[in-house]
Amino acid sequence: MKSVAPRGNDSTKNNYIWSLKKGFSIFWIGIALEQVAHESMVLMNVSTRDKFFLEVYLYYNPVFLTALMVWLWGINIYVFLNARIPYAKVFELEHIHLTHHEIWKVASWMTVAVITSMTAYLYLYSRGMVFHAASQPILLYVMVPLVLGLPLDVFHMQTRFYFLRTLVRLIFPIQPISFSDFFLADVLTSMAKVLSDLERSVCRMYHWQASSVATVAWLEPGDTCGSHSIHIPVVLALPYVIRFIQCMRQYHDTKDKTCLANALKYFSTFPVILLSAMKYHVLQEFWEGWLRPLWLVFAVLNSCYCFYWDIRKDWDIGFVSFHDTDFENDMIHDHKQVYYWAIGSNLVMRGAWTYKLSAHLRHNFRTVFFFSFLEMCRRFQWIFFRVEIAAIKLSNSGGALPWVTSQIPLKDLSGDTEHLITASE
Repeated sequence: MKSVAPRGNDSTKNNYIWSLKKGFSIFWIGIALEQVAHESMVLMNVSTRDKFFLEVYLYYNPVFLTALMVWLWGINIYVFLNARIPYAKVFELEHIHLTHHEIWKVASWMTVAVITSMTAYLYLYSRGMVFHAASQPILLYVMVPLVLGLPLDVFHMQTRFYFLRTLVRLIFPIQPISFSDFFLADVLTSMAKVLSDLERSVCRMYHWQASSVATVAWLEPGDTCGSHSIHIPVVLALPYVIRFIQCMRQYHDTKDKTCLANALKYFSTFPVILLSAMKYHVLQEFWEGWLRPLWLVFAVLNSCYCFYWDIRKDWDIGFVSFHDTDFENDMIHDHKQVYYWAIGSNLVMRGAWTYKLSAHLRHNFRTVFFFSFLEMCRRFQWIFFRVEIAAIKLSNSGGALPWVTSQIPLKDLSGDTEHLITASE
């Protein structure tokens, strides 16, 4: 995104008009799609309808939750701008970052695309056009990488390519690890279940099982894309493998032993994923007598370790920090109750983290969706405090983040933030 000059009241008026138009457009599109969906569901019998909803969940849950994460990221940016947190300097974004309005525009289009495709899927299947119905999620899944990689200066090309370059650095950590690198990898750990569902959807499309709508074959362990598939635990573990490698790379660059402790945190995830997946490859008695209790022990240990790391390391809050004068002076939020709420809710929602990692707990799709949503809310909350602490450390260190080996100089902490606030008001 190119630098935008301050626009003052004109910008405020334009943003208000855009919000009104967009709100009305989405409202009427929603009304039309709801009417089509209702008419289509009436044409189905009850048993077919229930199975069909499972298929809809499989194909559209990953993209819907991804769109939701973009909405939440827009809220993060809105708060950073209004609190004057120099997030652009923390992420080394220079001039390619988007305002919260632009992020919400992207999220709006993503949401409309998902709901439209889902409604078309329902409409076509209810009228017997099974082949055309099966093509709807395929078209949606093909469209996403095409738009991301479109080599034209449209749809925020600089931001899209920045995101793609960051993904490449996650897979090939050749360069020193930046804040953006491990931040995105941490977000992906919260979306591990989304990535797992994405793999199952692509698996069914690849084997053309999507043409057999409402068969729900993917729930059967013996199916190619079923619960026994080795790809499920592999994809679940992939974000944690990336973070583990990043921690080892950081230790190589900085010789900071804290990086090894952080690597151990991500490594402790692997027994949870592995033991859960083994349910489909061992006798039921062995699972219930030995592996399930062992899985529970590792799950509790991992959740406690991650909770401690969130509070003490990522947020830099200790049990005595609230009585520290320096901490009170650095706090972005005026009320300590905000931090107490964050600590308590983070502890509760950490349980959702273990649930989403466990393949043997995925059969109730409503429950899985709820816990996946909770984990995304936890990550959304985590982002506020993680970036806040990073900004404080950035200011105190004179512009160099202590855990990152490649940094841009900090000339003016508030410069870009003030510029963005003026541009987005």
